[in-house]
Amino acid sequence: MPNETKPVALVAADVAPRTKPSNYPEPFASMMQGRVKRQLGDVFGLSNFGVNLTRMAPGSISALRHSHSKQDEFIYILEGAPILITESGETQLGPGMCAGFKAGEGGGHQLVNRGSGVVVYLEIGDRTVGDSVFYPDDDIEAYLMDGAWCFRHKNGEPY
Repeated sequence: MPNETKPVALVAADVAPRTKPSNYPEPFASMMQGRVKRQLGDVFGLSNFGVNLTRMAPGSISALRHSHSKQDEFIYILEGAPILITESGETQLGPGMCAGFKAGEGGGHQLVNRGSGVVVYLEIGDRTVGDSVFYPDDDIEAYLMDGAWCFRHKNGEPY
């Protein structure tokens, strides 16, 4: 980005949504309908961590329930009332609430919008090289290779 001009500041909701709604292969990609991510960190050229402004329509989910091997994650709810699902059960969240997920602790986490209103939240995660993702409820695993997410079945077969 040396020749590109990065903004000093901007209105987060004005950032264009991510063009590809999900990196997941099918049938999982279709499950992300109703989720829109705006990659705020990328606009500023951030490389150590990412920041997404994410909007979930009623009935949508944030991701498959997952945990990272090396990436810490943090969410902060701006609007709406999602349900946080973890290995400990379900927790009702609301505006001003936050949650953090330490890398390597397993279990998994996911937000679900069971309400009638929109959910908007910030998600922040680091970009640690060599990260992999475990999905306890689904036959899928993810790993980073050359900066891109790759997916395989739990038996090692690629999608």
